[in-house]
Amino acid sequence: MAEITTIARPYAQAAFKLAQQEQALDRWAQMLALAAQVAADEEMNRLLDDPRLTAEQIAGLFIDVCDDALDEHGRNLIRLLAENRRLGVFGEIHRLFLLLKSEAEGVLQAELISARPVSEQQKAAVLGALKARFGRDVELDCKVDESLIGGAVIRAGDLVIDGSVRGKLARLATALSH
Repeated sequence: MAEITTIARPYAQAAFKLAQQEQALDRWAQMLALAAQVAADEEMNRLLDDPRLTAEQIAGLFIDVCDDALDEHGRNLIRLLAENRRLGVFGEIHRLFLLLKSEAEGVLQAELISARPVSEQQKAAVLGALKARFGRDVELDCKVDESLIGGAVIRAGDLVIDGSVRGKLARLATALSH
């Protein structure tokens, strides 16, 4: 994961800088979201890994799939990534771009991963606590991961609060082994 982030970061930063200059953060977020979806597609992944295709052919296919949703800068980014065989990191580029966008807009991106779906009331309580702790607006993305067994994990910036049963069991096992 760290390697993908390291590879994607300069591309995300460059796209963010250009989007800021053009005052087009939302348009860029949409372009990158579409490109991330295309890069995550199984058939596209097979094409990206096909050594018989040149970088130009892969970029052309990728651009054709995205169609008119891309402007010239978006097409150039795809060509650059194809040339460097990096189209597979589009998902991470999009994620990092959204973090930069949120930071510039003064909004903190947070993630609530729970063993079961959370109610609107629970979501509001977590949002309120995070807003109070960080002193700024928070966007909360809720996900379900049944492997947590129970409880939840909250990630907001560098803060990780692991209140899951799985996390508690792991800490107990570590404590018992020492």
